[in-house]
Parts: sequence; C-alpha cells; structure tokens
Amino acid sequence: MQLIERIVAFCCRNALAVVAGSLLLAVAAGWYTADNFAMNSNSATLISPDTDWRKREIRFDALFPQHTNLILVVIDGKTPELAEAAAAAITQTLSADKAHFISVNRPDGGEFFDHNGLLFLPTAEVKSTTAQLFQAQPFLGALAADPSLRGVMDSLSAALMGVEQGQASLADIDKPMQVFGASLAAATKGQTQYMSWRGMISGAPRPEELRRFIEVRPRLDFQALEPGAAASKVIRDAAKALPGADGVRVRLTGDVPLADEEFGTLADRAELMVGAMLAGVLLTLWLALRSFKIIFAILVTLFVGLAWTMAIGLWSVGVFNIISIAFIALFVGLGVDFGIQFSVRYRCERFHQPNLAKAVIHTGRNMGMPLALAALATAVGFFSFLPTNYTGVAELGLVAGVGMVMAFVTAITLLPALLVLLKPGSEARDVGFESLARVDHYMQGHRRTVLRVAVLAGLISLGLTWFLRFDSNPLDLRSPSVESVSTLFDLMGNPQTSPNGIDVLAPSLAEADRIAARLSKLPEVAMALTLSSFVPEDQTAKLAVITDANTVLDSTLNPFEVKPAPTDADVVASFRAITPRLVAAAAKTSGAPADHARQLAANLTALADGPAANRAHAEAAMIAGLKILLAQTSNILSPQAVSLSTMPAAMRAEWVANNGTARVQVLPRDTSNDPEKLAQFSAAVRTIAPAATGAPISIRESGNTIVRAFAWAGLLSFIAITFLLIIFLKRARDVILTLAPLVLAGLLTLASCVVLGLPLNFANIIALPLLLGIGVAFNIYFVVAWRAGAHHFLQTALTRAVIFSAATTASGFGTLWLSSHPGTASMGELLMISLGWTLVTTLFVSPALMGPPPPRREQAHEKLIDD
Repeated sequence: MQLIERIVAFCCRNALAVVAGSLLLAVAAGWYTADNFAMNSNSATLISPDTDWRKREIRFDALFPQHTNLILVVIDGKTPELAEAAAAAITQTLSADKAHFISVNRPDGGEFFDHNGLLFLPTAEVKSTTAQLFQAQPFLGALAADPSLRGVMDSLSAALMGVEQGQASLADIDKPMQVFGASLAAATKGQTQYMSWRGMISGAPRPEELRRFIEVRPRLDFQALEPGAAASKVIRDAAKALPGADGVRVRLTGDVPLADEEFGTLADRAELMVGAMLAGVLLTLWLALRSFKIIFAILVTLFVGLAWTMAIGLWSVGVFNIISIAFIALFVGLGVDFGIQFSVRYRCERFHQPNLAKAVIHTGRNMGMPLALAALATAVGFFSFLPTNYTGVAELGLVAGVGMVMAFVTAITLLPALLVLLKPGSEARDVGFESLARVDHYMQGHRRTVLRVAVLAGLISLGLTWFLRFDSNPLDLRSPSVESVSTLFDLMGNPQTSPNGIDVLAPSLAEADRIAARLSKLPEVAMALTLSSFVPEDQTAKLAVITDANTVLDSTLNPFEVKPAPTDADVVASFRAITPRLVAAAAKTSGAPADHARQLAANLTALADGPAANRAHAEAAMIAGLKILLAQTSNILSPQAVSLSTMPAAMRAEWVANNGTARVQVLPRDTSNDPEKLAQFSAAVRTIAPAATGAPISIRESGNTIVRAFAWAGLLSFIAITFLLIIFLKRARDVILTLAPLVLAGLLTLASCVVLGLPLNFANIIALPLLLGIGVAFNIYFVVAWRAGAHHFLQTALTRAVIFSAATTASGFGTLWLSSHPGTASMGELLMISLGWTLVTTLFVSPALMGPPPPRREQAHEKLIDD
C-alpha cells in the first residue's frame, strides 16, 4: 500500500519529531489515565441490566437490599455456649462500627429467638427440655447463686451430700464428674478444654447448635481491587479479640468475601508469573531479532501504544471493569505481533539493502497491506462484542479493538522512526530458516496428503465438539482451598443453610403462603419459607408448659442474692474441701463412677497445688459457658405468643418489603451443588413461579447469556472479517485460504478440550477472541505473501516472524497456566492449546491449501517477499 509506504518514509525523514511527538502524546495519555483512572470490581455489572433475568434480580435487590453484597460470618464453637457468646460479641462490635458496616443482622439469634426459641420446637421436645431443667434445678440453683468455680464445687458438694445420706448414688452424678474431670484434667496441663453445660444437661449438642450466623452488609469501595477487604479485616480483628477465641472458629463467606478472595487468588504467584512472562518475552524477542536496539524500539512502541489505548479506552468506557482491564494483556499479546512482523521484515530487507532508511521504507511498502489488514480484521473481531449483553466483554471488545488500531499506527510511525534513530547494525545473513528447506520441499510434494490429514482431523474434531461441555458453575473457577469457597461448600451440605436457595416474589403475604404451599410439594424442594413460617404451631400448649416451668424455676435461675466473685484462695479452698469427700464416696462403691470420682479428686488436688495460671484455664473452660447457659435458660422461660404483628420490624423486613411485596425462599432437597440437579431444581420452581430469581437461576441464565454473547459475537466477527477480506483481497479463493486454517484451528482447539477434559467456562472462553485475532493475522500474512509470489514459506523471514510472534504471545499468556486461580489457569491452558493449533495450521495447512503462487505481479507494492 503506497499510502503506508509514504507514511513510513515521512516518519524516517522526520524521525526525531515523530519520536518526540509520540512520547509527548504518551506522557499526556499517561497523565490523563492517572488523573481519571477508575476501576469497578463489582461483578454484578458485567452483564447488561436489560436482560429479563437481570431485571428480576435488580427488582428483588431493590425490594430487599439487605440480601445484597453480604458478608456471611459463620461461627463454629466447641460448645453451644462459646458459639453464642462469640456471635453476640462480634455482633455488638460490628453494630457500633458505622464507618465500615451498613447493617448487622443475626438471622438465627437476637432477642426474639433468645426468648421464643423453645416455641419453634415440637411440643414433645418442649416438654422434654423443661423436664430436664426440673431435674437439674438443685444443680442450677447453686450455680446461679455463685457462678464460679467455687459455686461449681458447692453444687457438686450438695450432690455428694445426697450420696452420703443415701438419697442418691454416685452413678447419679457420674456424668457431671466425667465432664468436670475432662476440663480440669486439661487445666492441670495448662490447657483450656471448654465444656458444654447444655450438653451435660440435655445430651450431646446437635451440629446446628454449635454454629451461629451473622449477616453483615459492609460499605464497599468498588474502586479497590478487593472492595470488602477493609470490612473483612474489622470482622477478623473482632474475632481475634474474643475472650475465648481459641474455642471458636470464625469464617467469612458470601458475595463480598467470594469476590475479594478471588481477586486475592488472582494476585497469588503474580511475581512468579510476571517474572516468567518478562523472561520469556525478552528471550523470544532476542532469538527473533538478535538486536537490543530493535528490541528496545519494539518495547518503546508497545508501551506508547498501550498508553494511548488506555487513555482512549478510559475516555470511551469511563470506568474499567474486571474484564475490560484485560485489554492490557490482549494488547501486549497481539500488539507485539505487529512489531515483530515489521522488525523481522526489516532485518530481511536490511540484508539486501545496506541503506538503513531505504530498508525501513521497503519494509513499510511490503508490510503495509498485511499489517493493515491484520489490524483491521483483529479490531473488527473485537468490535463484534459490542452488541452483546455481556457488558464486561463488550467493553473489553471496544478497548481491545481500539488497541489494535493503536498498535498498527505505532508500528508504521513510531517504530520506523526509532529504527532510524537507533541505527541497528546491518545483517550478515538472511533471517529465514534454511534448515527447514527439507520440510518445505516435502510439504510441496505431498500437498494432497497434508490436506487429507487436515480434512480428516477437521471432521473428527467436528464430531468431538458434540461432547464439548460448558461449565456454568462459577464456583468451579475458584480455588476450593480459600476460606470463602470451602465455607460455602460446607454450608451446602445442609438444606437449611444452602446458598442455592431461590427467591420468589408475591404481591402479598397471603399469596406468598399459597405459592409456598404449592412449591413445598415439589420433589426437588426441601422447604419453602415465608414470614408465616416463623409463627410457631401449637403455641397455647407450649406456652402453658413453659409458663409452668418458669413459675418453678424463676427464683432458682434469678436468685435474690449472688455471691461476690471468689478469690483464688477461695477457689483453692473449695477444691481442697471437696476432694476427701469424693475419695470417701468412691471408697464405698465400685465401677466407673468410683473411678471417675477418684480421677476428679486427683485433678482437683493437682490444680489446688499447682500454679494459679492452671486454675485460670479451668475458669475459662467452665465458667464463661455457665454464665451464658444461665442467661439463656432464664430467657427461654419467658416467651411471648408470636404472631405476624408481634414480630420485630427487622424480621418482617427480611420477608415483606415496604410496598407489601412478600418473599418466598425455596431451598433445594439436593445439596450436591451438581449443575444438572440445580438446573432441575430451578426448572421445577419456575413451573410454578416463572419470575423466580436466586443463585441457581442466575448461574444458569448468566451462563446462557455469556454463551449466547460469544456465539453471536463469533458469528458477527466471522461475517465482518469475511466481508473485510473480500473488500481487500477481492478474490473468494483468497478469502477461503485465509479463513479455512482458522476454522480448522478452532475445531482442533475445541476437540482438544474434549480429549483433555477441559470444559469451557466463564474465564477461558475469553481465549477465543485471542485465537481469532492471532489466527486471522497469521493467515493474512501468508495469503498476502503468496499473492505476491512467495513460496517455500517455512524457509522465509515470514515464518520466522510468525513463529517468534507466537512464542512471544505464548510467553505472555502461557504463564497464566501457573496461576493458583483455577479459572485463570484454565485460560492459560486454553490459550496455549489454541495458539499451538493456530501455529500448526498456519505453517502447514495454509501452504498446502495455497499451492504454487499465482503469476508474479509487476507492482512492487503488492510483493511481500522477494524471490
């Protein structure tokens, strides 16, 4: 193209001005970027809000904002008392911090459940619980009057008195002796073994009694890579400050920690990946160009083009998202191709033309059309994402498309000017691959064999694509070792805590109750909840039982006088006082109770004789939980009748919006997190409630949206590139020669995914635009060269440029395979697979398809490689 040749010639004549002007523009672009850079890491904005399912999701979030952008604090205690104490303490701390938190809610606790918890149990279980409290009344009375180690010894002493007087046996107090003995034995060793008072009274606690939840809405900074990092740190600091921190495990999950930790995983091994990438790129550039000056010129060109692209992209989209920011990697991977193609061609021209400026101008003449066509085709491929609903990739397509134009512009302006100023040395020999002559001749002599193999491989690959799988589960892209993900998997094991619930909106609570009744009958549904689900059944009978228990136990649990806290000497005295009585009681009987009494006596003696620190361990293990048990027991014996009108406002707001719209929460029966089971669950719910929303539906619909976006963009880009090639190449055969190897490379890539068990997913599917860009560019170079009369391609400078361009791209993107983030690693793996097949089809299938070159043309500007 004569125009490009003239541009290159102008830049060579005015090299200093061009370089200075380019650098000044780069500095201005950098200043603009630094002053206006903004990053939105909110993944909810990656898909257009105009899709039907996103509209339903947005409506639900507007009605119930307390369910969006949550941190779910999961607290597991070694005892129920520790779990409750930790939940209460953390809730109090976070509620006071308005700078980091919008709201803090305990869905399974708080004053309402503290007082009315017994009403939610079956009537038989309420009677059983109160009976156990009656049985423990003497024990509880002494403890309530003196909630200390001294009080524990006094209560045990009262029980021993009954044994001594023959009113009871040692076996009747065997369980308390065992439980006390285990904690006190640990204390003698300087350890804290927390005991469960509830477990001692009513049996081993259920798993759900050891777990508490706190729902936290943090104030997020979406301009930060981890928007919720500050809030999460406050929560973790509060957990570390708990008095019994070693007895509880606090974990964070939910939308915010999942997103934050994903970004943290992405940053993991970053230094290794960047180091490997830079080393690989620089080594490849050196092997391709053998000149530090040329490499320096390419790098300067690359960074100037990147600065321009970033500024224009930022001006175009306003704010980068977590996908569009990936244009940097795409620009480097594809932009460096233009620099290598131009520079390798320059080396070839310099071998034949001693004059540096003329060699650069000849390079512009021969590389003008292929570079322009490759840049346009690649840009069109990226721009094809603009009409899709996948906003994140649409913006990536816009910025990356602009980047391809900028890379081309700098390759024909700044790069030639830099070469003239830097004056790299002359070339002593041709830069082609003479060693590949035999392969070249074999390829030319066995064209039909190569084409038969290519057709067969294409047909087999086409058949294998039927088995290609798209993994729409975003959790599979995350590292299962990070806390937020492992905690989420833990919660999935219980239908009541599964995050895979579906929400249905109804115009009123009455209608919500009717919908819930229908949904509950579905075999895929474990339960369907509304606000009415929190009105206990059979309240009259339960309240009568609890009121009777409170009448008897109130004075026991709330004594008029409570002893002051004992001194350490008082505790030691209580230990020494009861020890001989335990030994004496054991001497009068035999069996396990006697053994337990003697062991308890021995532990008490060791503690009395030991350091005060050991007694402090005993205090921590036993008394904190005792105080919580006493308070909880007093609370649960003072319930009030529960009705919709008496429920707390915050609880009502969880289920009924201000405008009266009611929420139905539907939980799955299957807790395996299997995508097919979730799809069945979603489909079943939507037969009754088509407008339902929630994680299973969002996962499925977002997967469909993304797949449709890539399919539509792929079709658009293929059509657009085809028309572009028709306009420039003018012959249908040449267009087919350009696109056929690309189609084959795509089929081979997808077939490789099937064979290797690598499913497409939300992350690695982004590799497909890169495959399209690189494949189109490489094949254009070969077709244009063939039109200009080139043959025996493997020996030429063009092959050198293509191979090392691919190697540079592999160095840049292949390092993603090293990532500890599964999604990023799969992206690197697919990129390497696609790049490998693109290179194979370009180097071997394209020459076989083209065959002998057409008659040589007279026009020098149409020639790319001289004979």
